Amino acid sequence: MLEQPVRRAHHHRRPSNRKRRATIGALLGLLLIGLGAGAGLAGDREHPVPRAARPSPAATEPAPDWEPPASPTTTPSEPPSPEPTGPAPDPEPSTAPAGPSSSALPFDLPATEVLRRSPHLVFAHYFPPYPLSLDNEPTARDYYNRNYLTADGEKGKHAAYGGLLRDRPLPVQPSGGDWRLANLEKEVRTARDAGIDGFTVDILSLTGTNRERVELLLRAAQRVDPGFRIVLMPDMASLDTDPRTLADALAELAASPSAYRLADGRLVVSPFKAEAREPAWWSQVIGRLGEHGIGTALVPVFLEFRANAERFAPFSEAFSSWGNRSHTQQDGVPDDIRLAHSLGKKWMQAVSIQDARPNQGVYDEAGNTATLRSTWNHAISDGADWVQLTTWNDYSEGTQFAPSLHNGHTYLDISSYYLTRFKTGTWPRIVRDTVYVTSRVQFTSAADTATHPLRMRPRPGTAPASDQVEVLTFLTAPATVRARVGTVPHTYGAPAGPYARGLPLSPGRTEAVVSRDGGTAAAVTTRYPAQRTAAVQDLQYYGVSSRR
Repeated sequence: MLEQPVRRAHHHRRPSNRKRRATIGALLGLLLIGLGAGAGLAGDREHPVPRAARPSPAATEPAPDWEPPASPTTTPSEPPSPEPTGPAPDPEPSTAPAGPSSSALPFDLPATEVLRRSPHLVFAHYFPPYPLSLDNEPTARDYYNRNYLTADGEKGKHAAYGGLLRDRPLPVQPSGGDWRLANLEKEVRTARDAGIDGFTVDILSLTGTNRERVELLLRAAQRVDPGFRIVLMPDMASLDTDPRTLADALAELAASPSAYRLADGRLVVSPFKAEAREPAWWSQVIGRLGEHGIGTALVPVFLEFRANAERFAPFSEAFSSWGNRSHTQQDGVPDDIRLAHSLGKKWMQAVSIQDARPNQGVYDEAGNTATLRSTWNHAISDGADWVQLTTWNDYSEGTQFAPSLHNGHTYLDISSYYLTRFKTGTWPRIVRDTVYVTSRVQFTSAADTATHPLRMRPRPGTAPASDQVEVLTFLTAPATVRARVGTVPHTYGAPAGPYARGLPLSPGRTEAVVSRDGGTAAAVTTRYPAQRTAAVQDLQYYGVSSRR
């Protein structure tokens, strides 16, 4: 049995440290997202907004009953994959490209060297328990399929919630040699090619498999790209140690050239849930690292930022909060950034997609891509210095940006659009018509039909549960969108640029076709049908792209 990730009921969650504002606060949250981003609204036009202007499948599935016209600009769709209620044996791994390329994105992503000139850095939170492969076995019988994606995996350990995971990394072919290192190198390339500057790596333990993966990730980054930075992130929700032991372990990892240091040579250490230890404790860690000849730039990531900002300010380089995963709960971000800057600290903004945790029985309502767009827009408009994508690959919390079996590259591709604006100061020009569709594969009421006893319920304070499909278009010019959600047709006009339209969820697949001047500009069909009932509850939003 593999070493298991250490989980806490509070792990990777920012509890509210203040009562949420009532109606006025909710309306402000919706305005920050843009008109129509909330569940049930008709659409969302996203224009570049000046900062000053913004307020602080299995083969047995039936074929679709309507096929969209073929699009000359659409690349072959991703291969069939297991039903979302529990993977069946798969065809061999996907041949989708490793990361965004010019033909896969609606815009031209600037070259890596151009993006790295920016002082605005973008990191992705790497969670070591879920690498591309756990055992180098073919997809149909690998550890993910045998043990994490099935209710009876790991001798029934996860039966109470229908299996540990609902998604997994895009499968990779078994390989010879040092396959673990090769797979981590692939992940580094994928992140770099999406414009990401580096990983913040979660240090869950100081010994064992997860620690070994941290060391291997440092090696992979150095081999692939010496400019790709690895930020050491001791996880204080999991580590039970003393300052000297932690500092000695960090010093060992800091010997790698890929461990991120500032221009003045100080090692960046960014503890998750830093407030789990008192400031004096962290002063001892910094002092011990000094005995190793290592200067420290501490970038604490808090669950309760405002309660701890002034206490940690005297010895911190920058601040961050883990944030939350609901599009209606982002109204506090401008005040957080202002507080950090008033204390003379940089701010690392959390940017996220969604959060659904079967083993904890809780989920946040993300509003399709509304949380992703809102958190990026706050980073851009409210003056964040750095960004942390939360997370690259924590599949047990459903927060993954990394290319996955159920989402392909959808969320990473969308994120690269905002990343380009964040790093360059200019919104990229749309040069290829592209349509993304996001949808759950089951209605929120399907929880009542699940056969396992522990069901996910909305986290207190999150947005209202939503049964909605979102069609997100990036268009070179205005066009007509014809969508069919199950058997229900919808037609509307979409403007040039990014535009999100929410449509009521119906059973079946969703197809969307973008037409202009009598021709098809882009078309896409979801790979999984939505269902009103489900044996296994799955409340993640699945994504698909017309260019993948």
